[in-house]
Amino acid sequence: MAIHDIQQISGRAGSGAAGSELRHGARPQTRPTAPDGAGPASRPAHRDGDVALRPARRDTGGGPAIRRVSVIGCGLIGTSVALALRRLGVRVTLADHDPRSLLQAVRMGAGVALPADAPPADVVVIATPPSAVAATLREAQARGLGAVYTDVASTKARILAEAALAGCDLTSYVPGHPMAGRELSGPGAARADLFDGRRWALCPHPRVSPHAMRAVGELVAACGARAVPIGPQEHDRAAAAVSHAPYVVSAALAARFADGDRSALSLAGTGLWDVTRVAGSPAGLWCDILGQNAEPVAEHLEAVARDLAAVASALRAPGGTASATVAELLGRGNRGRELIAGAYPAVTEPAQETAAA
Repeated sequence: MAIHDIQQISGRAGSGAAGSELRHGARPQTRPTAPDGAGPASRPAHRDGDVALRPARRDTGGGPAIRRVSVIGCGLIGTSVALALRRLGVRVTLADHDPRSLLQAVRMGAGVALPADAPPADVVVIATPPSAVAATLREAQARGLGAVYTDVASTKARILAEAALAGCDLTSYVPGHPMAGRELSGPGAARADLFDGRRWALCPHPRVSPHAMRAVGELVAACGARAVPIGPQEHDRAAAAVSHAPYVVSAALAARFADGDRSALSLAGTGLWDVTRVAGSPAGLWCDILGQNAEPVAEHLEAVARDLAAVASALRAPGGTASATVAELLGRGNRGRELIAGAYPAVTEPAQETAAA
């Protein structure tokens, strides 16, 4: 069976359209370069947390130990992964159900279209929306597209459970999430330096092999990022706090201008731009993300809503009694901002920690 005959391998890889097939697409004026060998076989599973993440090893020619990578999903994150790997000379093959996204990524130099007869890659990166990851992983493994598999979705626990229920080989699968992104989408927004100096969550689980963890750790380092091992549930709670709930708050603030009087925008400055920037991210993708991590996000939003409601009530109270309540929240905000600033890598403009598409 040819690659383009695989049905439903990527429900919405790259562009956000629903339920289609993986296609290799047309090949532009680019010299075809395909993987030429399989990676090492997986080793026995280990207990959660037993694997130490290692930086990318170098071969005698100065390149990374991983030489062949396939990326399924040519959106912002998938194409950025491919561009980052191409900087080190990694051979990258690309697949997307949308021929236009695939063609654009190829023309940008992110890699070549995945040939129908491609041998297994060292690592396959699944860069689809969260709800499509498990099905894509199952089909990619069934076709033997790689020795090791990872994803870049921003939720982890539900995807891992879905992969287990789908019968995926979990020994070769390392759930991952690069904590970087942009409010833009599609391959045209991709950048080779998107992950430089950023954190990249990797989620060990009891069935994953040491070889798979090492290979994905090398991929992360080759992309310029720092691997952070974290359990799937812990990851989702953290992502709700630092990424998912902030997106909803940003969207809610921006929505005030869509729903009401826009005349105030004539006085808008950088403050409004800063707090609403992430609201420009694709709404459809974010509906998927929020649905996958619903309970932790809801808990954080309820806490924020309580703070806002308390301040609103205090401001309406007679006799000027609002100052203590307002000052208490603003003081906590100052302290929280200091902690946030201290937690970021030493970069001038932190990349938006957002969706993988």
